[in-house]
Amino acid sequence: MAHVIFRLAVGGLENGLVNLINRMPPERYRHAIICLTSYTDFQYRLQREVPIFALNKREGKDIGLYVRLWQLLRQIRPDILHTRNLATLEAHLPGFLAGIPHRVHGEHGHDMHDLDNKSQKYRFLRRAYRPLVHRFIPLSQALNHYLAHDVVVAPSKLLTICNGVDTNHFSPVTDLIRERRQLLPRDFFNTTAPLIGTVGRLESVKDQLTLARAFVELVRMFPDEKNQPRLMMIGDGLLKKHINQILETANVQHLTWLPGSRDDVSACLQTFDIFVLPSLGEGISNTILEAMATGLPIIATDVGGNSELVRHDYNGFLVPRADPDTLAKQLYIYCTNPVLRQTHGQASRTRAVNEFSIDMMVTRYLALYDELMALC
Repeated sequence: MAHVIFRLAVGGLENGLVNLINRMPPERYRHAIICLTSYTDFQYRLQREVPIFALNKREGKDIGLYVRLWQLLRQIRPDILHTRNLATLEAHLPGFLAGIPHRVHGEHGHDMHDLDNKSQKYRFLRRAYRPLVHRFIPLSQALNHYLAHDVVVAPSKLLTICNGVDTNHFSPVTDLIRERRQLLPRDFFNTTAPLIGTVGRLESVKDQLTLARAFVELVRMFPDEKNQPRLMMIGDGLLKKHINQILETANVQHLTWLPGSRDDVSACLQTFDIFVLPSLGEGISNTILEAMATGLPIIATDVGGNSELVRHDYNGFLVPRADPDTLAKQLYIYCTNPVLRQTHGQASRTRAVNEFSIDMMVTRYLALYDELMALC
């Protein structure tokens, strides 16, 4: 089986792929990962020997890429070609010409330049390649609706498979104070103040700027410095400098910690009281699922598949995107109501275990692949 992605690096799509390969029975399928551009040390999260190929796509239109991909597919001859997101959809033409018998395409989220899926160009591209794809795999009902109604994919070719989360690895903490003492810097640690956290690349589509602005507003609601909330942002990216400027200008930088990318995300999540995802667009967010499995109440923007994970006023709150005032108000509700935090957090954990386990996800992908192979 050949998985085609744009680049193997830190990201939700890539994390989902690695989890899928790690969890699939090794005797059932062999895997190869084809990166249109390159790959990073993220490859070491794979727990088994998987060949990874980098096609080193050039900037702009690289016609030679299709030739290189066709040659590679002819060489490794996979039974199934599985592409993910619009950037890899064009791989289905080389796949068809190389004689790959089964071709699958996953839609994981919205393009940064088309957050509302209104682009006529992107719709045309998906329709153009539609005949070459045997199955479309949207990760959310919202993406399923888009493919069915806008791209006009036949219902028989659509199968929604949501992301899954390892609910053993991501689980609630038993001793919150001890966990915070071990992980948090001394000048940031506080035994009583609520800790708000987020995880993700610091880039425009994730919109941590809105969270920073909301946090500034939130702190003003707590005149007593001892009870002022704390904010932790895990991740690196181009927005980090701008985020720090917002926090420093408001003189709240002492209440925040931006530790960069971390390999211990599960431990970091266990120190949070509230998880926030302020994204402008999402498919099915792995970080929301991980926070839910950790037993956290969630505040997320009402975009993409977020509403399929967060039920408003059940295991969290949904807020409009790019709206720091509303976000600050919802944060204040949680910060001043620990009982509500606990109730919503328990609901998050229950939903993660019962509806979004990684084993359920793997079972559904295996059933799909087995069904395709049975058509040979």
